[in-house]
Amino acid sequence: MIGNYHHAKPDSRAGNERPRAVKPVERYEPMTDRDGQSAQEADLALLIVKTLNLEVQASEIDPEAPLYGAGLGLDSIDMLEIALAVSKAFGVKLRADDKNNMQIFSSLRSLNGYIQSHRAG
Repeated sequence: MIGNYHHAKPDSRAGNERPRAVKPVERYEPMTDRDGQSAQEADLALLIVKTLNLEVQASEIDPEAPLYGAGLGLDSIDMLEIALAVSKAFGVKLRADDKNNMQIFSSLRSLNGYIQSHRAG
């Protein structure tokens, strides 16, 4: 959580030099490993839930379950929205005409693997 908080400023009342409570900066944070998801998968699951405004907790997404159709039940429009969000968040371009899209989007784990192997920077 380094870098998540503003620096505390000293309290100048009565000459006391003590830190004030600080408020976390709002930003997208990787999550910890739980429920079979790696930290990167949990991060991606949260991005998907927020992007699509899903009524499921990111931690409830099985990393091996299908994203498209059965499983999470997403459709082709959802996949396009995910591709755009992934591009913005991770710098990975996902093309609609890529012949490997069925494999790339087959599960959270598969999508995460593709992102990690093609990530910019």
